[in-house]
Amino acid sequence: MKALILAIAITTSAHALDWQPVTLSANEGIYSIESWKQDWPHCEFEDGIAEGRVSLVKADGLPWLRVAYAPGQIGPDKGGCGWRWPFLNKKKSAPKPKAELRYIVQFEDGFDFVKGGKMPGLCGGPKTITGGDPCNGLEGWSARLMWRKEGRGQAYVYHVNQPSQYGDEFDFPADFRFPTGMPVQVHLAMTINTVGQRDGTLRIWISLPQQKERLMVEKTDMEWTKTADIGVDSILFNTFHGGSDATWAPTKPCAARFGQISFLR
Repeated sequence: MKALILAIAITTSAHALDWQPVTLSANEGIYSIESWKQDWPHCEFEDGIAEGRVSLVKADGLPWLRVAYAPGQIGPDKGGCGWRWPFLNKKKSAPKPKAELRYIVQFEDGFDFVKGGKMPGLCGGPKTITGGDPCNGLEGWSARLMWRKEGRGQAYVYHVNQPSQYGDEFDFPADFRFPTGMPVQVHLAMTINTVGQRDGTLRIWISLPQQKERLMVEKTDMEWTKTADIGVDSILFNTFHGGSDATWAPTKPCAARFGQISFLR
């Protein structure tokens, strides 16, 4: 494990000092509300922490958040976890026009991908836009990842010009599969559009052990917002199976680990 994590870190070490890590300070065991508040201050909501679905585990001395997905359940409130962590004070700071997010995900052996599920990403605006919320350009936007059937990958985003009520899907290359039992680095970067134009960007790279980053999604015509008051202000840390109905739910206990979370803005 240690060698694999080191190999991933080496491929993405440029400007490492500019990246701000999310410190996981708890002891091993169930991730308590108190520890969560210390590591992720100023969140307005949480799912899955109080229910005990998130634990802190260590591998080769590194801390990971282990999320246990409940069999037969979908959504962050019943089947996974979720919170929005503001990395700047929206009342005191000007909107940020761009940001990047990195983390390592490891789907444990035997992970039940079923039809798909959500992974962490970035968001902005006064409202957390998910779950079919309208994205009218005046309240917010979101950009997350999804795993899909058999470990395929997607970007899953809420933006002004999405074709349906629910988020837009941008597929990873057809040959890609998220593996199980090994760490995979996710790297998401985005810029906000100029108001009135479709010039915002979204890029997602994936690094497998001992391999360089591979560009999976590149969009340069995004309209995230219709107002200059909205930028990039938060990590949207949510992960769960779903989907809108029980056909997305895992049929057996399964878990994924998230670690080395950092952001650049």
